[in-house]
Amino acid sequence: MQHLKRTLIFLAVIGFVSAFAMSVSAEDSADKININTATVEELIQLKGVGEKLSQAIIDYREKNGLFKNVVDLENIKGIGPKILADNMDRLTI
Repeated sequence: MQHLKRTLIFLAVIGFVSAFAMSVSAEDSADKININTATVEELIQLKGVGEKLSQAIIDYREKNGLFKNVVDLENIKGIGPKILADNMDRLTI
């Protein structure tokens, strides 16, 4: 009986931890900005990126196709390692 009680408590703890981890993961991806689909309004939320750079990102994307990785943003005039580093945790493709 004691073994069954411990097993049930263990499974409950595992369930709560798993649910929490999945919700944190969902929140993290919700905060990310996909540079292949983002609008000017979404891109403006990035640190150091205003309307002009946001439009440059979209123009680059339309001219050259989808970004293959986040580092490709450095191909855009005005976006360097500092802006990329400041926003790396918020960017996705």
